[in-house]
Amino acid sequence: MSVDESTVRRVAKLARIAVEDHEVPKLKTELDAILAFVEELSELDVDGVEPMTSVTPMRLRLREDVVDDGENAERVLANAPAREGDFFVVPKVVE
Repeated sequence: MSVDESTVRRVAKLARIAVEDHEVPKLKTELDAILAFVEELSELDVDGVEPMTSVTPMRLRLREDVVDDGENAERVLANAPAREGDFFVVPKVVE
């Protein structure tokens, strides 16, 4: 698959990238190379290969989704710059 100069300009406009006329041929070459690589990848046989979420298998231990108060306000508020009782004190942002 190959792109033409009008496609390069359209992609640049959609990406909100200012492209000068003298830059279009270079970008066309780069987009053609990217599309050629994608076509090469589509030739791979991936039957029986599970989709991955990362390069290492993720085995997360799931915990119960339970609402609680953290049960340790002192530890939570230990690094607070300002506090009042068991609450953070923040600057007023709405007048």
